[in-house]
Amino acid sequence: MATARKYNVEAVFKGAPKKSDFKIVEETLPAIKDGEFLAEAIWLSVDPYMRLFVNSSNVGNTMFGEQVAKVIESKNENFKVGDYVAGMFGWRTKTISNGDQVRKLDRSVYTDDKLSTGLGILGMPGATAYIAFLSICAPKEGETLVVTGAAGVVGSAVGQIAKIKGCRVVGFAGSDEKVQYLKSLGFDEAINYKTMTSLKETLEKTCPKGIDMFFDNVGGEFYDTIIPQMNTSGRVAVVGCISQYNLENPEKGPRLNPSILAKELTIKGFVIYNHLPRWPEAFKAIGEWIEKGQLKYNETVTEGFDNMFDAFSGLFTGKNTGKAVVKA
Repeated sequence: MATARKYNVEAVFKGAPKKSDFKIVEETLPAIKDGEFLAEAIWLSVDPYMRLFVNSSNVGNTMFGEQVAKVIESKNENFKVGDYVAGMFGWRTKTISNGDQVRKLDRSVYTDDKLSTGLGILGMPGATAYIAFLSICAPKEGETLVVTGAAGVVGSAVGQIAKIKGCRVVGFAGSDEKVQYLKSLGFDEAINYKTMTSLKETLEKTCPKGIDMFFDNVGGEFYDTIIPQMNTSGRVAVVGCISQYNLENPEKGPRLNPSILAKELTIKGFVIYNHLPRWPEAFKAIGEWIEKGQLKYNETVTEGFDNMFDAFSGLFTGKNTGKAVVKA
């Protein structure tokens, strides 16, 4: 029988997650049954959304999350030993699965040096960027897009897709290094929000013709300030609100309904797991853009399963550029 190590949630987060909110434990797994397979983690994902959905029902259970894993034992004809898969197995080193909601990775695409992209640009975040931006923002050539959290895997992909569609792109990030990264990707304007004096004045300067599309990963002050500066018939994709995740008391913002009403804005939230049928379409398009050199990606790699928490907490202090992944 196999032994797995896993992170159990010990407490509901209060403010920023703490190391003491988790405990690494060992678990002896039973023998696999017919229709099951045993997979060993190769790459694990940490994502901001994980902070949002930890509640009392998670306490005592394995921390959730996606990973790329290798099938090491199988009694499932659809998953052979040696196959690589992506699934919501959680923060654990080995998992028994029946294959439900598990993606088998095509080895002609996800080669050894690209397995981690199954958690990033050719995984959930890439699908989020492609589907949310194109379906909600519906870009038109010459329009202006503002992206918050622009140096993350989703934001950076959205900006590049917008450039492919002929749009003008303004991105906000949290360091001068990230600003340079965005400029290297082709962003027309990139701003370090930590050093600017006024968000409103910055938007007026960088978006002289107003804002047609807003792809929001951050929420908070950005959302409150950008909405009134949107053009008529503007479109807003609300994909994240990382500035709010660690707040113990929700902030009260301004009343934005007059701007939404007067400008006939379309504002829509987006949860990627409600759009699974479109993932293959997204991966095909993104893969082609990568091959043509039109879309680039970056990963921030943390080595070692024992360092999962460090990689996770770093998301909320801006330590990652592109996708944050842990190499098991």
